[in-house]
Amino acid sequence: MTIELTIPKTGMGIAEGTIQKWLKPEGATIIKGEILVEIETAKALEEVESPISGVLKKIVIAETESADVGSVIALLETE
Repeated sequence: MTIELTIPKTGMGIAEGTIQKWLKPEGATIIKGEILVEIETAKALEEVESPISGVLKKIVIAETESADVGSVIALLETE
């Protein structure tokens, strides 16, 4: 099953985030709760955890690129 990882809404007035660093490459095995990516917003640097255990199938938004809150940034595959 494919799961979409999105930029989370972290606070009022936050409309977008910039991918600062992917901590896992495409194809990597991931564990639920493991930090996958660091996203910078206007107010803070947020660490986003994996909601599942499985594989980081595809990175949709690359490092240094920005996207709106709720945008898909990666596709995860459950085992």
